[in-house]
This record gives sequence, structure tokens and C-alpha cells, in this order.
Amino acid sequence: MITVLRAGPLTTVQDLGRPGYAHLGVPRSGALDQPALIRANRLIGNAADAAGLETTLMGCRLRFEEAATVAVTGASATLKVDKVEVSGPVVEVPAGAVLEIGRATRGLRSYLAVAGGIAVEPVLGSRSTDTLSGLGPERLSDGMVLPIGAEPGGERADPGEPEPDGGELELDVRLGPRDDWFEVAGLFAQPYRISPMSNRVGARLAGTALTRTKAGELPSEGVVLGAVQVPANGEPIIFLADHPTTGGYPVIGVVEDVTPLAQARPGTTVRFRELD
Repeated sequence: MITVLRAGPLTTVQDLGRPGYAHLGVPRSGALDQPALIRANRLIGNAADAAGLETTLMGCRLRFEEAATVAVTGASATLKVDKVEVSGPVVEVPAGAVLEIGRATRGLRSYLAVAGGIAVEPVLGSRSTDTLSGLGPERLSDGMVLPIGAEPGGERADPGEPEPDGGELELDVRLGPRDDWFEVAGLFAQPYRISPMSNRVGARLAGTALTRTKAGELPSEGVVLGAVQVPANGEPIIFLADHPTTGGYPVIGVVEDVTPLAQARPGTTVRFRELD
């Protein structure tokens, strides 16, 4: 069992999500930086899809009521056991000890995997917290208790993971289906910045507003992970793991890989590159 002493601004239980339910209005959800969670699980012998914790910027503090092996990956952050700094990514935590993941010094989100996984009840085959629909376990709060699963007994390995560099991002995007509603050349002509209003639902971009070429309104249409939607203010939003499954604003393209956005802090520069 794990007792949450300091939940941090947004710490959630995440696995690889619940794909395949969009027709029911259920988004995929799951870890925003999936390679980081998979690496944490494999470092301690868990299955790749075992549930862990996703922290946001300020980390969290946890008391382990039983001895456990954990791994912490993703954003760079100081790790402490009973206030003593330790080296990661794999850490042995004695029974009764307090593990603290500190403020992220590079990147934005850290991932903690514990041998056996976080054994909360799955919903539609996943233990992920969906912050938009409310499916899955509640976001962590101080005093919450989390169960740990049985020791996995799997082979430990390190698949490797690039360190988040916090630098400028270049995202590949395929245009459509409503790119004719805007002068989309502007999307590629200028840099944008990640807005502080971003979250697990979407990365809001700040920059020069795109010029609309068609008036009128659209009926709601299905949207997918990575969809680039343009609301009334003309500044694009890139949908992330907890995105809605339908939307009424035009979608002018889809980003091929949104993983880099998981570690992008507010103010990070984003440029788009068109794919054929």
C-alpha cells in the first residue's frame, strides 16, 4: 500500500490507456509520455502496460507501507528517500519510508512505476485517470491510499529513453480535413509558444492568429489524438490523451507524434512541418 502525503498539482494513475472506444465517446487517455512509462515498468520487471503515476512539474511525496522497488523516469527531478537524496532511476524503498519526487528541473512530467503496478480497479480495461470524462481513478489527493499489485517476476531491462531537452519542438503535421477553412500557410510560417493554459486535454498554442477563409459553423465532427483544432481566436490547440471525441471547431491537420508535447513546458517554442 502507498499513502499519498503530498499529491502535487496534478498526479494521476496512468497506464497505456483505453484505445478503441471513441465510438462510445471515450478517449484513449493514458500516459502522455508513453515511452517514459514503458521504460519505468521494464526497469523493474513489470509488464509494459502496468499502471504507474504521472506527476506534473512539482512531483509528489509518498509513504510506502511495505518495501517496494520503484523506477522513476521522464522529467529530470531529485529523488529522496526519507529526505536523503538517492540515485535513480531504480530505487529500493524500505517499508515505512517516504519517497519524494521533487520539482522537475528539465521536462514536465515524471513517471513512477512500482513493482507489481498500481492495482486500482480498471475501467474499460484501463486504470488510467481521464481528466476530461472522469473515467478511471480520481486524481491523487493528500491522504489517498493506493494498492500495489503482486510482484511481477518479469525480466528487468532498460529500453532506453531520450532525455527531455526542453528545447524548441518541430512537429510533423498532415493537413485536413478542414484546412481549406484557413490560410494554413500561416501555420508553417511562424513559431508558436506553449500556453500556460495547456493540460492533458490539449496543448494550447499562443502566436499570430490564423486567418479564416470560410464563414459559418460546422456540425460536431470526430477528432483524434493530435488533431489541430482552431477555435474562434485563431490560435491552434493540439489535442492530447484526454481530448474530447467530437468537436465543432475546424480541424486543419493532425500531428503525427504528440509525445514531445508531454515534456514541453509553457513557453516552449513549437514549429510545424508539413508532411506529404
